[in-house]
Amino acid sequence: VQLQASGGGLAQAGGSLTLSCAYSGRSFSGYNMGWFRLAPGKGREFVAAIGWGGGRSAYGESVKGRFTISRDNAKNMQYLQMNSLIPEDTAVYYCAATPPGTGWRREDQYDYWGQGTQLTVSS
Repeated sequence: VQLQASGGGLAQAGGSLTLSCAYSGRSFSGYNMGWFRLAPGKGREFVAAIGWGGGRSAYGESVKGRFTISRDNAKNMQYLQMNSLIPEDTAVYYCAATPPGTGWRREDQYDYWGQGTQLTVSS
């Protein structure tokens, strides 16, 4: 089972960037997908999650209104569109998968994790 996050890099404050996550190795039918981030000196923070059909989603307070999560089940991909970036968004971003019927705001609710992709936002 593999989740591969990509798309991180260096961005300017106020700019935009899209992260991608490709998943493979098993069926993720019914799974909810999420993004977390880990900034230096902080614990892993919930960023966003999306239900299997894409109709339900949730966001952390610090990114609400700026980030948008989406998924393409036919391609086994999920995305995180990040707008109005601020330096506080600097972190390693992880994609993850949680089985149906489980909550999605805590990291211990997720069974599978990607390796992370670094985002650095400069002011």
